[in-house]
Amino acid sequence: MSSKVSKHPISQDKRANISARYKRITKSINQTFWNSESETLHSIYVGSYGRGTAIDTSDLDVLFELPSDEYDHFTGLSGNGQSRLLQSVKNAILDTYPRSDVKGDGQVVVVKFSDGMVFEILPAFRNETYLGWDGTYKYPDTHMGGNWLSTNPKTEIDAMKEKNEDSNGLLYATCQHIRYIRDNQYTSYHLSGILIDSFVYKAIGGWHFLREGEEKSSGGSSFEEILLSKYNEMDFSVNLGAHLNAPGSNMNVDPNQGWDVLGKVLKYMA
Repeated sequence: MSSKVSKHPISQDKRANISARYKRITKSINQTFWNSESETLHSIYVGSYGRGTAIDTSDLDVLFELPSDEYDHFTGLSGNGQSRLLQSVKNAILDTYPRSDVKGDGQVVVVKFSDGMVFEILPAFRNETYLGWDGTYKYPDTHMGGNWLSTNPKTEIDAMKEKNEDSNGLLYATCQHIRYIRDNQYTSYHLSGILIDSFVYKAIGGWHFLREGEEKSSGGSSFEEILLSKYNEMDFSVNLGAHLNAPGSNMNVDPNQGWDVLGKVLKYMA
């Protein structure tokens, strides 16, 4: 029997709590790096919350844009400047949340609240070219002595939003439903959100929730069975080392972030 895809909206109370904490964190970093009291400038939701696919258990990913002269400063430091950048952002947040668990973790500053909510703050700088800003950001990676990586979250957010509208909400709902099953049936496994979203974006095709006046077609494979079929078609090439591409940005998504677990979830759904 097929599991029907269902929506898993985040409650209004939790959204309000997320917004309040987002504003306080943003203000604290703005005070340190921009000499500003703004609760909204220079920061955007990214990750699953930004892409519209988060559920109640999802972490909150926030990209915070820092001034370009800070990039010059931390790049010019001897040793691992990327690690020192995370430490500076961590200290800014601790000024506002001194009793919370705040630590640098590879590429982000993680803020864990006592109620289980987790924010991951990604400090980033605009990638400027001779034509101006190209829409991408560089962000710190503290591993292997420190380096800079690149991301383009806005194109991913926009691509997901457009396809979700085309699917009448089915794209977001499917990504949320897979997360819900992962968090309730496969809690001991790791399956990243970007892997889920990239797969569903590629596999969804023309499927959509029924629009007003449409009638459900009879016969044929269910949507969940089609997703599993698409997964099986891709499985061979992925196991040979192929990557998925993120929606919009086309950046590589590492299948080691839970490809086998995704298969388990899709089999459960189908």
